[in-house]
Amino acid sequence: MDHLSALAPILAETLAPLALRTDREGRFPREVIEALGKAGLLGMTSAAAVGGMGLGMKEAAQVVSRIAQDCPSTAMVLCMHYCATAVIEQFGKETVRKAIAQGQHLSTLAFSEADSRSHFWAPTGTARADAEQILLDARKSWVTSAFEADSYVWSSKPLAAEGASTLWYVDAKADGLSQPGSFDGLGLRGNASTPITAQGVRVAAADRLGEDGKGFDVMMGVVLPWFSVLSAACSVGLMDGALSRAVSHVSQTKHLHLGSSLADLPTIRAYLARARIKTDMAQALLDDTVAAIGAGRADTMLRVLEVKAAAGETALEVTDIAMRVCGGAAFRKEVGIERLFRDARAASVMAPTSDVLYDFIGKAITGLPLF
Repeated sequence: MDHLSALAPILAETLAPLALRTDREGRFPREVIEALGKAGLLGMTSAAAVGGMGLGMKEAAQVVSRIAQDCPSTAMVLCMHYCATAVIEQFGKETVRKAIAQGQHLSTLAFSEADSRSHFWAPTGTARADAEQILLDARKSWVTSAFEADSYVWSSKPLAAEGASTLWYVDAKADGLSQPGSFDGLGLRGNASTPITAQGVRVAAADRLGEDGKGFDVMMGVVLPWFSVLSAACSVGLMDGALSRAVSHVSQTKHLHLGSSLADLPTIRAYLARARIKTDMAQALLDDTVAAIGAGRADTMLRVLEVKAAAGETALEVTDIAMRVCGGAAFRKEVGIERLFRDARAASVMAPTSDVLYDFIGKAITGLPLF
């Protein structure tokens, strides 16, 4: 069974029925994550050698995008899991890799910090040696799946080496981790994105992911491509979800006294046409970015920088159109459009933000160094 065939019954039987509750209650979609694990989809990008499906970024983007049509909160949880898995697959212990591959372990990224905000590549949290162990201290500002995941791919200042950062594997149940506040947000309400404070959290030296001081290289070379692509996939998926709901509404809603539907109005059709074109353009850029990464093209980094910003900003436009053409009906929560409208707002302010990416893209095309 391929990955999309494995996903289909989960969408119909578990995810779609719980999507409204996930948003309304701000509840982590635990049942969906467990179903994804049992179907092998949490381990989809894990190597076949450790029991995973051995699939890549293209397939991960397809799964994230399809889930986002119904529940972007769940899609973002999975996005962060695949990003963390990419690091663990390269640098982590085999026992953890096998647990992920078997669908028994959910991971996530813990990069953004209160003191460096959206500049996730510049942690201010520290790592210091204490006998045979390492002590981590930090104020992480936003961690998706905080205290719901089993582990964090954690960034800190280097232990001893030169460089911007070092990455660590941190057990989510480690002593010294605390949650200073809960999340009751506008959108993506079910992804358990909260701050995490670390005070003297002990990890083993062997829990380092990559070389000391080389975390920045892993962030840029491994994490950024995965995150940009999967964040864009989430945005494209929620665009498709909003557009399909809008099309369904205007096709079925009638003006009985005129004997016509809303879809008979040229203005409505024109708005929907714009939304379809914008969604397809974002999908085309997403496909080209995946192709560029796979081929190692010269424009790969430019595409990686472009795709998240383009998809995130386009999602704002498409969901706004969906709200506009559906009128008052779009404000009803059971229709699902206003939820996707709210969820779409997250991508543009999620690090690296659209504004930061615009600056990077401008530097790239004018020949300036990014950092």
